[in-house]
Amino acid sequence: MRPTILGLCLTLALTLAAWCGDEECTTAVIAEGATHDGRPILWKNRDTDSPSNKVVYVRETPYAYLAVVDAQYPSGRVAWGGLNERGFAVINSMSYNLPHQGGEYSDLEGLIMAEALRKCATIDDFELYIKANLGPEFGSRANFCVIDAQGGAAIFEVHNHGYRRLNADTTAERYLLNTNFSRSGPADKGLGYLRFDRETELFASQPAGSLSHTFVLQTVARDLGHALLRSPSRADWKSLPAAQPYWVHSNYTINRGITASVILIHGVKKGEDPANATLWVMLGEPVCSIATPLWVSAGDTPPELREGEEAPIAHEAARLKKILRPLNGDDRKEYVDVTRLDNASGTGWLPGNLRLEGDILSQCEEFCSRRPSPAERAGFQKDAAARVLARLQAVR
Repeated sequence: MRPTILGLCLTLALTLAAWCGDEECTTAVIAEGATHDGRPILWKNRDTDSPSNKVVYVRETPYAYLAVVDAQYPSGRVAWGGLNERGFAVINSMSYNLPHQGGEYSDLEGLIMAEALRKCATIDDFELYIKANLGPEFGSRANFCVIDAQGGAAIFEVHNHGYRRLNADTTAERYLLNTNFSRSGPADKGLGYLRFDRETELFASQPAGSLSHTFVLQTVARDLGHALLRSPSRADWKSLPAAQPYWVHSNYTINRGITASVILIHGVKKGEDPANATLWVMLGEPVCSIATPLWVSAGDTPPELREGEEAPIAHEAARLKKILRPLNGDDRKEYVDVTRLDNASGTGWLPGNLRLEGDILSQCEEFCSRRPSPAERAGFQKDAAARVLARLQAVR
């Protein structure tokens, strides 16, 4: 007996749901009015039970794009965040307080984002795409954060039968933060409120109009602070004895044991060449990795970020994670020994990682100001990825 079309579709939906797994991400969409350089920013710490990620270039029509993917599915047809050649970028966080009806498709956000990267040039295009596809087969219960090259920055809170659009530039702060709940859903339902409270605290510490991609990458994405509990700050780690572990519980922090990657898109001002939009990626737990810049116009991604069953940078970050989190068991693996990151003897790896990343960030700013060619962009990102891998390999 031949399988029915409905049966095939249901099988596909179940397969795609397995690709998604548990996702509990921390995100921000930052409009141009909130940043020091007038360029919008999109950021996501991807928390997932798919720990090995890659970043790939997808040659598609009408638009090519960069996508962060699960290592076992490297085609880029299922994307967990990305940037296309028109300067449109999208990320998501699962929302657990939006409506969901049993028997309908769900967990297809990776397919939705890949399709949007292929088809959408603007945020308005993305809204039309949502409107055209709503229904029981859409498969969404998520917050989609988007920016474009027209100055747009927004969150779409989407379920199979409706959505709400929130524009970042209409808020007092000119940015929108989110974890795993939606503002249009019931209050105090969903997940991630402690992470949301912590990112709110960190963003509020910055003067109005001064936010930068450097701050998000080097401070927010790697944060091990708790919204309610107090432990030594990153600055205080330098006074901790190297020979005595200092344990911090990280299940409710922004940097988590299940954080598989960081995606940050540094967009362009309205009227600027979309080719200048930059995707910064960290593979692995943020405090164990280093950000690398990428451009769609480069036409590929460095092998350090995509080759092999496990990308080389992801492999090295996973090795450091085992050192940082040496305890086994569901209840103990959430504890990190922060003396591995920094300590009074100066043997922690985080300061050195941040120095290299800071150098790459500064050099990238100067490099982009010269309007480089696609070949030059490819060369810069290749060199940066090689430096990142060499640094991580040197840490013991």
